[in-house]
Amino acid sequence: MTEKFAWIMTPDVKWGEKKDFITTALESGIDYVLDLKDIDNIHKLGNIKVISDNDKADIFLVGIKGEGDGTLHLDKSSDLNNSNDLEVARNFKNKGKKVVAYVEIKSKKHEQLARVLGKVVDYLILVGKDWTVIPLENTIADLQKEDVKLLAAVNSPEEAKLALETLEVGTDGVIFQPNSFKQIKDIAKVIEDASTEQYELKEATVTDIKLVGTGDRVCIDTSSMLSLGEGMLIGSYSKAMFLVHSESLESEYVASRPFRVNAGPVQAYVMVPGNKTKYLSELETGDEVLAVNKDGKSRTVIVGRVKIEKRPLILVEAEYEGIIIKSLLQNAETIRLVNNKDEAISVSDLEIGDKLKVFIDKGARHFGMSIEETIIEK
Repeated sequence: MTEKFAWIMTPDVKWGEKKDFITTALESGIDYVLDLKDIDNIHKLGNIKVISDNDKADIFLVGIKGEGDGTLHLDKSSDLNNSNDLEVARNFKNKGKKVVAYVEIKSKKHEQLARVLGKVVDYLILVGKDWTVIPLENTIADLQKEDVKLLAAVNSPEEAKLALETLEVGTDGVIFQPNSFKQIKDIAKVIEDASTEQYELKEATVTDIKLVGTGDRVCIDTSSMLSLGEGMLIGSYSKAMFLVHSESLESEYVASRPFRVNAGPVQAYVMVPGNKTKYLSELETGDEVLAVNKDGKSRTVIVGRVKIEKRPLILVEAEYEGIIIKSLLQNAETIRLVNNKDEAISVSDLEIGDKLKVFIDKGARHFGMSIEETIIEK
């Protein structure tokens, strides 16, 4: 699944009010701002990408002009293939600049203009007057093979959700003009939910448990609080992984570490966004990994630290419909997997015949990406 995103388009208000909207958006995970007046001031607020018809913009904007009343209007053109917007877009692309086109869909001709621009620009903003979903469906279908990100202009969380789900694929993102702090947070939540990857978890039966000596074990400390029932998909095989529970549970021996997953040895795989995997040894501060709950719902979390230490290991083997799954884990009572009753069960309490939640990929993997190829892992 492609991660969805949101941009804001600043309203025509005084800088103080505009600043509050932008900082609220930034705190909500929205760090792209379309603005025609205050590019220098906005850049001072943080690591924010500014979209504007200004040479200093991070992403150059074509298709709208600033008017005295602050409204934004389509640059009308009669010849689509030789429009001024298309020429300007090509010029800036040739300079190595990212370009976004803004098109108001008022007629079939505007749909055609969007498709022409969509083959040149990096991003395409679609704005509907008396909006219906049909023009959006048409544009998504026509440009799905092009290397362009589509954004729909929306006014509410409901419109955002509709745009992101249109034709199942949906737009890549949405853009909106904030009118309240609540609206910003609500739409940011829609984006977060739409970016969630769902993993179908199976119930595998434990067939073997044995001590195997010591190895270099990896702890993943994240910048997020992990809840009960939440952990990471980790395993010795890239196409078959156990749901390893976070250390969010209390123990009589150590305090809870709700930000941590004691993951496994350095050679094991962990699921990361985009249905990809990485070796645990590859992870570094700032990397993204997936936190997955007992129902298979995932969210992206940031690695704050990776801690590698030599620890005693235990081998856990399970079977699902003839598929054998193996993984090495630290041999400690605080290391837990998730069973078929949605309980976190310690590796020290595991028994033959217990059923554990696992993810089994249909394809093999090459450099972490799922592919249709026969690869034997044992």
